[in-house]
Amino acid sequence: MRLALASSVIVAGLAAAVNGKADSAEAAYEVWACDQSNSVANAEALGTTGSLLWIWDSHDVDRVVSPPPELSVERSSATAATPPSKPCTPDADSGPCDLLAMFHPDLVDSVSGVTLAEAGGFGRWHGITRDPQNKYVTANIFAPGGGYLGIVDAETKEAVALFRATLMTYAAPTDEDPDATKTTRNVHMSFWNDDGSAIVIHNLAGKAVERINIERDEEGKITAAAFDKSATMGVGKSMSVAEEASFFEGTNAFGRPLLGGVTGSYDDADLGELTPSGQCKEDGCASAAEGDDFDSPGRPNNVPICPVMASNGLTFNTFGGGGLLVTDSKQTPMAIVGEHGNKEIYGAGVCGESVADTVYFTSGNSASGAGITHSMWALWGFDPDELDAPSFAFEFPGTATGGRTEGVLEDTSGQVPGESTRRDAHDLAGTVDGKYVHVVDRIEDVIDVFDTATGEHVGAYSLVSADGGVEDHVAKGGGACEATSVTDGGEGFPVNNPGADFIMPTPDGKYMMLSLRGPAPVSATHSAQGSCPGVGIVELKEGGKSGALVGVLRSTNLLPDAAGVVSPAGGYAYPGTERSDIHDVVVVAKASADAPSTAPPGEPGTSAGSARIGVVSALVGGVAVLYATIAAM
Repeated sequence: MRLALASSVIVAGLAAAVNGKADSAEAAYEVWACDQSNSVANAEALGTTGSLLWIWDSHDVDRVVSPPPELSVERSSATAATPPSKPCTPDADSGPCDLLAMFHPDLVDSVSGVTLAEAGGFGRWHGITRDPQNKYVTANIFAPGGGYLGIVDAETKEAVALFRATLMTYAAPTDEDPDATKTTRNVHMSFWNDDGSAIVIHNLAGKAVERINIERDEEGKITAAAFDKSATMGVGKSMSVAEEASFFEGTNAFGRPLLGGVTGSYDDADLGELTPSGQCKEDGCASAAEGDDFDSPGRPNNVPICPVMASNGLTFNTFGGGGLLVTDSKQTPMAIVGEHGNKEIYGAGVCGESVADTVYFTSGNSASGAGITHSMWALWGFDPDELDAPSFAFEFPGTATGGRTEGVLEDTSGQVPGESTRRDAHDLAGTVDGKYVHVVDRIEDVIDVFDTATGEHVGAYSLVSADGGVEDHVAKGGGACEATSVTDGGEGFPVNNPGADFIMPTPDGKYMMLSLRGPAPVSATHSAQGSCPGVGIVELKEGGKSGALVGVLRSTNLLPDAAGVVSPAGGYAYPGTERSDIHDVVVVAKASADAPSTAPPGEPGTSAGSARIGVVSALVGGVAVLYATIAAM
């Protein structure tokens, strides 16, 4: 037995206002947001089993930003103004979509022969990325030991394919046991390459960069998807394959068979310890030549974080311990063409995208427990044709961590807005005209903006204040998050804390969409506690130079669990029931809509538009409710 999320309860009059008067014009785009919370009731821990997907369209965004008169609901409920999410399965009238309904537990692993339910670890939808053709998105499933990567059709919302990354063994020496090893896998993020012919996967726990080859017809429809074992590049020490990659066989919720296949051989993969220069890929390898610091180039912990794509097919692979390896996504195996240590590119490496003619990415606080005392905000830019050094670099003062040699040793100020002095650069996005880059700070609730032509830091705007002003913004308050925050946090719980994580522009250039974390964060808990889970709507100002949070598409998940009071390090103990935790958001342009669209990824003067995740909530004329129904498993 399991508890499955049913449709949102909607007050009849309000539902009629939202659904009974269909818009004459087709939506210009959809906003997809992945929710790391469990979609099964009574789980022992947060973010372990199932997950949720929320989908809204441009009409829903307009309703939240400028509610029509008949939708003027007094905001006594945090979720009252949010339209219902779109469905993903044929029998559903509305969302959110349950990961376990999209990818059924009866699917069978092509290698082990076990079902998805028996394999376990299928939960925590952590990342979502959109292909250049605006036809498919990825489902990066990040539960410990899982290693799953799904493909979803952006038009029909149906599952297309499901893969499991390679189970890797590698050296993990400790002071107590210098011969210790680890055998594990999980998928943190995956990005489509520049032309959508491949998906590059960051198998974080397995310390491997892997690839799925994609074939399409003339209209861009995927006709084949195959995990290429020959393309794999290990980035750890003494690496070997413990279990081969696989795909899952069976049918989706629409009764159609999943695509899938495996090709190549690990005999052709790059599981060696050295880069082309003879340095260790990861510090401390046994194969390096003596002298010249070949054994310690400044890549102390190569858990891969994000494969940031360039317009020429190169991948900028960031690592938790800092440093950088640039690879060619189209070579087999994927070959290293650039390498840097963490004195050049600090840890923890995070995510980014190509904007105009530059590949931008960030360094922020480590997601591990050590990150609780880190304060790291750095932005890097590379010309993809000049890999010797960054063409752009900017950093705010902080801690001497992740390879940085200047700064205080630690910052123990926690993560509470208005109290913490920590910085934490995370995701970024370019405006659709490529003129500006907006960089998210998860802790300070601000977005810093840079001019791509001059490299100038042109300012910052707040996600807390109503007008986006940053001066005394926490005390001033009044923003959209405050009106949609949880109300069951108890005395002193911060109720205007967006906790933004990922960001992406809408194709009309009017807004930035932000994934907003919840009061019970599943990942990077010391830097990501928020109070209004969902998708934040930032209205851009001054031609994209500034902005303000003007609305929240609010998500909610009230399924019970055994977690009890959730107490993130450096934050506030949360005794309430809200479990929604939106980590990523992506905007998918509708091909048939009469609306402007972005140019191809990486084209000069445009943003490449990497994919991200968002969240939504249910409507109730004053109260939004998600209820559970018993379903046989």
